Amino acid sequence: MTSPLPSRNRILTSLSRADFALLQPDLELVPLELRQVLEAANTPITHAYFIENGLASVVAGNGRKRLEVGLIGFEGMTGLPIVLGSDRSPHENFIQVAGEGRRIPSDELRTAMRQSSSLQRALLNFAHSFMVQTANTALSNGTSRVEARLARWLLMAHDRLDGDEIPLTHDFLSLMLGVRRAGVTVALNRLKGKALIRLSRGQIVVLDREGLKASASGTLFR
Repeated sequence: MTSPLPSRNRILTSLSRADFALLQPDLELVPLELRQVLEAANTPITHAYFIENGLASVVAGNGRKRLEVGLIGFEGMTGLPIVLGSDRSPHENFIQVAGEGRRIPSDELRTAMRQSSSLQRALLNFAHSFMVQTANTALSNGTSRVEARLARWLLMAHDRLDGDEIPLTHDFLSLMLGVRRAGVTVALNRLKGKALIRLSRGQIVVLDREGLKASASGTLFR
């Protein structure tokens, strides 16, 4: 039997009642504000967040440049270093589309994992899925044109948001893809010219998902 929590988060809803009961007393529903930092680089992580809606972005940087390496929505959770036995990450994790999530203090999450191997396994399964995503992102960034990378990113965001509207600016996409704003503008206009998306102030509307898949040129976007 799965957890009784009325939740969209796929990890929480997949848990057994017993495993969910280990987390429930310490789970707190909180708003996730635009650009809210959930994890600062090289800083102890205080909470893990199970995303209900919205998007969290994992960004790597070297002091001069920054690039998104992973995307988390209602399918997953933040705080994966905790799951993997660490207390911090070299990467930043922040909210790029506002929403809400259920957070749990790191120490309480560690305690619950020690009490249940099945809970630990469920969280590790997502950690593995996220590692696959980051590997696919690296492959896409290293081998695909900006248009294909943008189409892939829009598909990933579309999978994790309600409806067809993606509330992001050109500047934000420039950071996500690690290219100049002008390059993002050109790629967006190409997708718009193919009638795959519609552009409006501060958001992108997906019109043709299958067409975006074709434009992604076979890049893996899960």
